[in-house]
Amino acid sequence: MLSSGLTLIFSMMGVLNFAHASFYMVGAYVAYSLVGIVGFWLALLFAPLAVGALGAAFERLALRRVHKFGHVPELLITFGLSYVILELVQLIWGRTAVPFTPPPSLQGSAFTIVSHPVEGMSLMLGKAGPEICAAAGVACSNFPLTKVFMMAVALLMLLALWLLLTRTRVGLVIQASLTHPEMVEALGHNVPRVLMLVFGSGCALAGLAGVVGGITFVTEPNMAAFIGAIIFVVVVVGGIGSLAGAFVGSIVVGLLQTLPLTINGSLATLLNSFGAGVTPSTPGYPLLRLTVAEVTPILPYLLMVLILIFRPKGLLGTRED
Repeated sequence: MLSSGLTLIFSMMGVLNFAHASFYMVGAYVAYSLVGIVGFWLALLFAPLAVGALGAAFERLALRRVHKFGHVPELLITFGLSYVILELVQLIWGRTAVPFTPPPSLQGSAFTIVSHPVEGMSLMLGKAGPEICAAAGVACSNFPLTKVFMMAVALLMLLALWLLLTRTRVGLVIQASLTHPEMVEALGHNVPRVLMLVFGSGCALAGLAGVVGGITFVTEPNMAAFIGAIIFVVVVVGGIGSLAGAFVGSIVVGLLQTLPLTINGSLATLLNSFGAGVTPSTPGYPLLRLTVAEVTPILPYLLMVLILIFRPKGLLGTRED
């Protein structure tokens, strides 16, 4: 969800927004404040609009003034904005987590995975799964309903964004404003206003992701730093400027962050299986003994380094710059 908004801004404007995760955090906090006034579902609508308005105002008042000086000033001003937003969030909502819980309709589990203790089979049960597991005395794991909601929103966001950019007149004007701004202006369109709306829309998508992420995870000031770095990994792996690449990169990085957690083997285990006789006295043993699960957090970044070395455009990227 976050990478799609970041990709929209970069592909249409050529701006790599370092404050994108900060708008994600603002979306969560604004929705938290609105829930007590208008309820969750209206907050899900109004919070992204508010974040989008903030993003559009930032582009109009600050980012546009440095755009003519190149990419480095753009990176610096968005990087500085991320710190300003962090301090403002801490001043307004405090430094600790806030109790932003899902609405009653999104609480509980969507289904339950049951592992049969004898035959090793897995069954999928509905919302009554926990009670069935408790009655049968078997191990089970619940899949939260909030994550199902998150996946549904992410897919709908991706579909709507793709249709907007490829199947509507607005999308054609947006794409032409980046590649042929003089021609677009000659046709009577206000290119600066188009770019302002694009930046605001990308920030609104980040705000929408913040609302959904806020009820799924923890809403606290470090949530932007926690997820900010991995967004750029997703975009680089998938291909900067490619919406399809953002989707593929999200899947690849997501699997790389989760599947290795189930592997407890290490290089020492692998070498010993071939009779290498690795012991604590073996040179490099502190590295050899690390399990795959322990090094999982750095795997996405290693993948990004390999992508930058062997395919700088990313998996599905098309732009060279």
